[in-house]
Amino acid sequence: MPLVVPGINSSMGDKPEWVNKLMGKTISDTSNETCFAKKDLPKSHRILKPGDVQTEDYKPERLNVYVSDDGTVRDVNYG
Repeated sequence: MPLVVPGINSSMGDKPEWVNKLMGKTISDTSNETCFAKKDLPKSHRILKPGDVQTEDYKPERLNVYVSDDGTVRDVNYG
């Protein structure tokens, strides 16, 4: 059974939902079958490419979108 801590887990989004929306797509200005509009991402997000420097601060509400060299989403998580 997952640990539920009021005020912590409730602020996090649903990773499977974002995996379904983003995996295999690229992030662009508009949405279509192969792209997802950046404006439709949560307010607190960051897009990370291979080799990007990232801070190690933990923000449970922030969606991290990991893209490959060609810009295709390969993973997402919160933190």
